[in-house]
Amino acid sequence: MRGRGWLLRLVIAFGFAQAAVSMARPAVSYRALALGADERAIGVIAGVYALLPLFAAVPLGRRTDHGRCAPLLPVGVLLIAGGCAAGGTANSLAAMAAWSGVMGLGHLCFVIGAQSIVARQSAPAEQDRDFGHFTIGASLGQLAGPVAAGLLVDGHEGATARTSALALTVAAGVAAVSLTSLWRIEHRAERVEGADHAKVPVHRILRTRGVPAGIFISLAVLSATDILTAYLPVIGEHRGIPPSVVGLLLSLRAAATIACRLVMTPMIRLLGRTALLTVTCLLAGLLCVGVALPVPVWGMAPTLAALGFCLGAGQPLSMTTVVRAAPPEARSTALALRLTGNRLGQVAAPVSAGLVAGAAGTAAPFAMLAVLLLGASALAVRDRGPRPAERAADAPAAPAPRRTPAT
Repeated sequence: MRGRGWLLRLVIAFGFAQAAVSMARPAVSYRALALGADERAIGVIAGVYALLPLFAAVPLGRRTDHGRCAPLLPVGVLLIAGGCAAGGTANSLAAMAAWSGVMGLGHLCFVIGAQSIVARQSAPAEQDRDFGHFTIGASLGQLAGPVAAGLLVDGHEGATARTSALALTVAAGVAAVSLTSLWRIEHRAERVEGADHAKVPVHRILRTRGVPAGIFISLAVLSATDILTAYLPVIGEHRGIPPSVVGLLLSLRAAATIACRLVMTPMIRLLGRTALLTVTCLLAGLLCVGVALPVPVWGMAPTLAALGFCLGAGQPLSMTTVVRAAPPEARSTALALRLTGNRLGQVAAPVSAGLVAGAAGTAAPFAMLAVLLLGASALAVRDRGPRPAERAADAPAAPAPRRTPAT
């Protein structure tokens, strides 16, 4: 019986990769502001981060369904590091947007490979727990990254362009550290039975009950996290909040997300998966309205902490929902479709946020997020009721899926 060291190493690697991205995203916003960007331009740059991944997700998922997952991880790390390093030397908004897209493509490669490994190597009854632990790596990176970025960017008056470039360079180094944990993560001698079958059509996967709901909930939750990361610095600039304090607020949100994921298993036992998704999305939508209100920093802190806790459940539970609903031979493709939905949200939501911010002020994007999260809550209720695969997966003695030796 194999131990769980592979999952620990994967969490560590994901933590460093996500920390690099979480450092880079606010640093990109500050550098763009220093280069003369307005709210609309910030939204466009944030959207380009997701543009390349939007087209690459499904082909990468297809490849992963029929081959190994681990090679995507170092490729992703190198693209993240390269995008951060080049972004630190870019002197135009177009170049900033382009390197932001490279960074996003690297993050997509890493996440598709890592999520597929967790889905393939976790027993059905352990998927909620393992995906929850896996996403703790993301939360750890989101906890450390914004604080580091805020401290590095919070330089002297007029030095934001230089200090944001420094933050991006440091982020590239942080991403490279994750390479040290990428060993013996995937079981080389095994693959999921059915990997040689014909490709499952995308429309069939999307019509499977549970997959559309998981995709939309994930899109809504990630859009909330993404816009919060991109636009809290803008709110800070307008309200006179220093970058270091903005970084602490973003990290407080991430710490609360970690707390949620640490206690997610007992919360599922208490409430059930559907109720937990419904309640957390509903509360997160209401709390986004609270972020939009002109409250002082001491009022923003508990609001962001509560928001982070509520946002913590959506991502891992949506992963489990999609994996359990999808055909076994197309799980990586289904996860890639979920990531495509995420990236579509990351393209559309920031651009929309930039438009509404330019027209109605910097608080308007958070009202837009409230509507999105309330819609996710309603969809979670509509999709209630366990599917046969979920009932089997929740059984205490459920065995791991049978695997066959690779030839």
